[in-house]
Amino acid sequence: MAEQNETMKGTTTVGIVFDSGVVLASERRATMGFLISNKTAKKIYQIGSRIGLTTAGGVGDAQQLARLMTVEANLYEIRRNKTMTINAASTLLSNILHGNRYYPFYVQLLIGGVDESGPMLYSVDAVGGSSREDKIVATGSGSPMAYGVLEDRFKSGMTEKEASELAIRALRSAIKRDAGSGESMAVVVITKEAYRELSESEIIQMTPN
Repeated sequence: MAEQNETMKGTTTVGIVFDSGVVLASERRATMGFLISNKTAKKIYQIGSRIGLTTAGGVGDAQQLARLMTVEANLYEIRRNKTMTINAASTLLSNILHGNRYYPFYVQLLIGGVDESGPMLYSVDAVGGSSREDKIVATGSGSPMAYGVLEDRFKSGMTEKEASELAIRALRSAIKRDAGSGESMAVVVITKEAYRELSESEIIQMTPN
């Protein structure tokens, strides 16, 4: 059990709410204790047309939850003829995790996107605790370093470009100091118009020297 807990720690994910949307970002390193097991790990999943999910923790648990949430979001749209709200997605995810609290999923999650109420971002823990985040949030072993940057540089009314640059800067800070975080980055921007993952060249252009 101690080894699994150690494995869970190696991640940094970031969420930022800007004027018209949400930025979700993560690095790509997956660890097993002191071993770097994968350098291109997927940690951001699209579970709805305008909803994203970031994952920190056990890869198998994260993938299973991403698949389950994608199916539930699709079924919601078919049954109700409208897309699932961010609040509804957060509540459903919270209920799933709470229902398995005696055999928990080893994860820490961010769920964010845009619906008719505007941009929203929630953090959800392994036993189903859900908290709405109005501005910024970070998870994983690199979160203390990421928070240092986010708290210092976040400002209300940020543009998409400013929020994306801040997310990249926060991840860079975590990668420099946290052994469990590393390699390249994935950055997703969600607005009312689109769910879009930034290209590698876009991320490089926004990365501070």
